[in-house]
Amino acid sequence: MWRGAVLLLAGAYFLLPLLASFVFTVHVPGQGISFEAYTQLLSAEGFTESLLLSLGLAAATIALSLLLAVPALVAVRVGSPRLRPVVEVMCMLPLVVPPIALVTGITTVLRWGPDHLSRTPLYQTFLAVQNPDFPVVLVLAYTVLALPFVYRSLDAGLRAVDVPTLVEAARSCGASWPYVVLRVILPNLRAALAGAAFLTLALVLGEFTIASLLGFQPFAVWIVSISGAHARMSVAVSVLSLLITWLLLLLLSRAGTTPATVSPGPAVSRTSRTSRTSGKES
Repeated sequence: MWRGAVLLLAGAYFLLPLLASFVFTVHVPGQGISFEAYTQLLSAEGFTESLLLSLGLAAATIALSLLLAVPALVAVRVGSPRLRPVVEVMCMLPLVVPPIALVTGITTVLRWGPDHLSRTPLYQTFLAVQNPDFPVVLVLAYTVLALPFVYRSLDAGLRAVDVPTLVEAARSCGASWPYVVLRVILPNLRAALAGAAFLTLALVLGEFTIASLLGFQPFAVWIVSISGAHARMSVAVSVLSLLITWLLLLLLSRAGTTPATVSPGPAVSRTSRTSRTSGKES
């Protein structure tokens, strides 16, 4: 009974504001029910561009975060366990630094381009990372912000798996290091990888401070920009963005819980042939 009461209160806490927002978007005083706020979204200026930009930034941030964190944590887990506290402190630092301080540092660095590097080839690099069509500087900033969440998720997954034993067994069968990482370790970290991607996606889609201060317009900034002139549409966009985020997170969670099917590789095949040959000779 108590568990049901707690779940009911939690559901009401999350769902009642959403329900109130939905009623606000569809109920027009004096006119009744109208879905005009939702039908005008697709034709609204900047909606599709900002949404696709946020999804592209999220995909790039997830890829870069995992590319940085997975090899580092596996190397620490297998080769240097004593370095784990150092890596943990480095990955947790973004939680200590406020986003406003981070964006101030990024702005200072970006000013070096026109001030000091205007006559060098690096100046084009500074311009490229600030391309409004796909600002790479946001990907770098979001990767830093997502690093604590990625680390916690992957660290929990590695703690649940006996990585040294798996690596030793695979290497003794003749598997190379790329094969060990891609076909032995990563399939055992599917839930941890999905959790890291889950948290990173939610962070990127909801981040406003850095993108706004740097002058870019992903989805969260676009919602705020139209809230003054189109209040009903901005609330409708917020409700729709929550539904899109939940759908993407549901897909990621399903990907993390789906069992992996690993086909036997060359090392396993050689071992099997050796075993069969030994059996015939005996």
